[in-house]
Amino acid sequence: MKQEFQIKTELKAMDIKLIHYFLSKESYWAKDIPLKLVETSLKNSYCIGVFHHNKQVAFSRLITDQATFAYLADVFVIVNYRKQGISKMMLDHLMQLPWVKSLRRIVLVTADAHTLYIRYGFEPLRDTTRYMEIHTPERYKK
Repeated sequence: MKQEFQIKTELKAMDIKLIHYFLSKESYWAKDIPLKLVETSLKNSYCIGVFHHNKQVAFSRLITDQATFAYLADVFVIVNYRKQGISKMMLDHLMQLPWVKSLRRIVLVTADAHTLYIRYGFEPLRDTTRYMEIHTPERYKK
């Protein structure tokens, strides 16, 4: 990891206001999500933040039982810090954790970062007929 960037995983280190702003205003997947839901989701996830001189510049989280399954969610790098390998720093850190290495399945959904995730062993669903979902994209609309 580059010297000026630091990874933190403690919930108390996360800049919840920044995370909420990005998710609710800039993401395509969580537009208008309420702050209270972001706070609850972080409390119930394994969070990873990347910090530049103690300012958070990136975030991701695993929704997981830390034994068999995880869902990688809310991965982002703020605009001015993109194209510097920060998302790779987060994924390198995450995928080297012993308990992550022992998970039977990790899933994610992405619209535009397939080439990033392929580097870490992710691939399209092998059998899409086995996966089902309840999808309510308008959930946070006012």
